[in-house]
Amino acid sequence: MALSVSALRRPRLLSLAAACTVAATVCGVATAPGSVAAAPVGTPGAPGAGDTYFPNLGNGGYDALHYDLGVSYHASSGRLDGRTTLTARATQNLSAFDLDLQKLDVAAVRVDGRPARFTRSGDELTVRPARMLRDGRTFQVTVTYSGVPQPLGGPIIFGSDYGWMKTKDGVFVACEPNAASTWFPSSDHPGDKATYDIRIDAPKGLTGVSNGRLIDSGERGGRSYAHWRESRPMATYLATATIGKFDVRTGTTPGGTPIYVATDPTLPAGKVDVYGVTAEATDYWSKVFGPYPFEETGAIVDDMPQAGFSLEVQSKPAYSAVRNESTIVHELAHQWFGDSVSVKDWQHIWLNEGFASYAQWLWDEHKGTKSAHDAFREAYAAAPADDPFWKIKVADPQRDTMFSHAVYDRGAMTLQALRERIGDTAFFTLLPAWTAAHRYGNAETSQFIALAEKISGQRLGDLFDAWLNTGSRPPLPKS
Repeated sequence: MALSVSALRRPRLLSLAAACTVAATVCGVATAPGSVAAAPVGTPGAPGAGDTYFPNLGNGGYDALHYDLGVSYHASSGRLDGRTTLTARATQNLSAFDLDLQKLDVAAVRVDGRPARFTRSGDELTVRPARMLRDGRTFQVTVTYSGVPQPLGGPIIFGSDYGWMKTKDGVFVACEPNAASTWFPSSDHPGDKATYDIRIDAPKGLTGVSNGRLIDSGERGGRSYAHWRESRPMATYLATATIGKFDVRTGTTPGGTPIYVATDPTLPAGKVDVYGVTAEATDYWSKVFGPYPFEETGAIVDDMPQAGFSLEVQSKPAYSAVRNESTIVHELAHQWFGDSVSVKDWQHIWLNEGFASYAQWLWDEHKGTKSAHDAFREAYAAAPADDPFWKIKVADPQRDTMFSHAVYDRGAMTLQALRERIGDTAFFTLLPAWTAAHRYGNAETSQFIALAEKISGQRLGDLFDAWLNTGSRPPLPKS
């Protein structure tokens, strides 16, 4: 605002009422002269993020920024004593907000250091701070809790238990899709990523292994401790605090990425060099998919026969036994597809599993054992037209079948069909472009289709409809 010289020479005094009116106008508050603006009113955040398959996972009203987790495990009883501090930013004026927490007992909750009231309803912990949290404000909530975490079960993960699972010498922690809240309070949805500090206190002689880089470790008070830091955004289900007796090997890959591999010493060595394959695959995928997105690569290889699966734990995939080379390259491909680029909604799970399964075909092609073209046709031929395999619509596989083989294999077929349509140059431009566009973020199928069409210059709706959205066997592309 510019003032004229004559105005400067004839100063005028504003009355107090007029000054208040001007101030209210400048601040955008419509109040009468001399009146006081009404205080903003807070409302509770939503108890869920509205996921298609898990509507109550995650929470509304805030954005998780950083978790500081302290967990103390007692092997004899299985008891966990925890203290979690979440730093978050309010996305509305909050009178109350929820955290996801399953079964564990809450002793106290504090918001910005002040005691806060809380209630429990099912898996929801509702917190009512002493003062309203204004939209845009960064705040901290600290929850002190304890109990014996219980794994989850059911049809989702191939009929296997998952989550916090007791082993003969500790715990194996693998939480996809909804079990992170069995061991720490959180906004338990991949759409709400955060960074982490994870401190593990365990019986003497055991090692606590988690995400990111090891900051500190040793013994205190006759117990072992380890402090891990994941400085890249991470979905809750990818967090781990696996505890046990481990042989640890560290170093760097030939390409220069730090590597940490922890292996249960009671496991048979097997025919696969987990450390070597992890190092080689990390470097190779960095060439195909774009730069490795995290500070460290590695593996956690535990003896957990009850868990018939492995999981793409961020920076260190977790294996419940010594797995084969194909499984290792699959889980490492997830570091790009699933971990760095995560789904916006669990309905889009094929963007994780289809891509990682296709990576297994690419690895065989890289090794000269089988082309992805041949792998595609073999998988196609193995499922006749009347096979229930084709009934699963990969773009919306439904909650209880979201990890069906169709999501993995038909998802991989979709990518090979795309490659054969648009050609290798466009296809291998698309993969790193996708991981770069959504690095540390979230994405959905429509965005992948749009990018594929942009890079290829082709309209591809028919291809994706046939392979992702139909409950029947699509025709093979022409060779």
